[in-house]
Amino acid sequence: MYKFVIEGGIPLKGEVAVSGSKNAALPILCSSILSDGICRYTNIPRLKDIDTIIKLLSILGVEIKMDENNVVSVNPGRIKAFEAPYELVKSMRASILILGPLLARYKQAKVSLPGGCAIGVRPIDLHLKALIKMGADIDVSHGYVLAKTSGLKGERIIFDKPTVGGTENIMMAATLAKGTTVIEGAAREPEIKDLADALNGMGARIEGAGESTVVIEGVDSLSGVEHRVIPDRIEAGTFMAAAAITGGLVEIKGVNVNHLAAVVEKLKEMGVGIVEKGDASVYVDGRGGVGPIDVETAPYPGFPTDMQAQIMALACVANGASSITENIFENRFMHVPELMRMGAQLEEKGNTVLVKGISRLQGASVMATDLRASASLVLAGLNAKGRTELRRIYHLERGYEDLDGKLRMLGAGIERQVGGI
Repeated sequence: MYKFVIEGGIPLKGEVAVSGSKNAALPILCSSILSDGICRYTNIPRLKDIDTIIKLLSILGVEIKMDENNVVSVNPGRIKAFEAPYELVKSMRASILILGPLLARYKQAKVSLPGGCAIGVRPIDLHLKALIKMGADIDVSHGYVLAKTSGLKGERIIFDKPTVGGTENIMMAATLAKGTTVIEGAAREPEIKDLADALNGMGARIEGAGESTVVIEGVDSLSGVEHRVIPDRIEAGTFMAAAAITGGLVEIKGVNVNHLAAVVEKLKEMGVGIVEKGDASVYVDGRGGVGPIDVETAPYPGFPTDMQAQIMALACVANGASSITENIFENRFMHVPELMRMGAQLEEKGNTVLVKGISRLQGASVMATDLRASASLVLAGLNAKGRTELRRIYHLERGYEDLDGKLRMLGAGIERQVGGI
């Protein structure tokens, strides 16, 4: 086991490149099940979650490999196994995204109920109800979803609340269903649009992805595709916050700023200088310090829940009082007591944390509880006076490619050491 040891107080300077999006890559890799040809995906990040989905697809019988250039080649062939075992699914809830593709192409699936970060209840009932409406017979028994169908058919699916995974699963299932499927109340995240682009490249007929209504006309088969995954907007947002919390000046390259509009708006409100350079680069200037902010998380295009912990870390050292409200998950404040160990002045009131800014945090031994909480503690350590030890960094490695290496390139005093718990 490893830990990060961080010596804070060094302003970050230089340039950093953003990796491909984990949340786009995972469903796109699952979508290869639908193809009867070879698929080649570029800009795939090297992460534990990617390793897990590659292992899962391999167990199903897919020929899949990742080369040194972050290119994943997939030959789905004829899958002969249809079970996603608990041993893999327990660590990553995105594994449920093989359910729709398996049902659509092979008419059967057995998928363990998913796990992942402990940030609250994220039920898959919306996925299952929609698939049942499309003609699937589904039974949940002994921790597994058992599904079969004589053939999926197009239906009008209405989501009462946006669900990213549900939108992705149904969109994939609908590509090979008979007739037309209309998803109303669909999630609008850029990762969903990227999945639709990959599927359309395979011959799917999808319109409206990225909007609240998505229309999918089923086809008989899908072919291979070559597709480049979009940049990771949450990694980019994390580096923006890192530049701000250290009073640094950083150029972030390979980023789609349009995907980060809500984050950029809030950072600018805090006084952070953000200047776009060309189509895929942005300068972030935190040398002027940061002011307080009020933030409420919301489905895209609102402020992302995956940036809530990072903006809270930044608010901890703002010149004034802030409030951070979490509207997506009910258990996503586990970083609060860890930040308080570093001197942060925080008060939880229901789904809101009141933040009284201080001039600087203090180094301490802290423990990561989930992926984005881990990122917030890294940011806090970069700001803090003295030494911070962050344990359980395996959470970080689920969603950030070589985070410590990239931070060192910007001058950060961060090292990976043996000794984490």
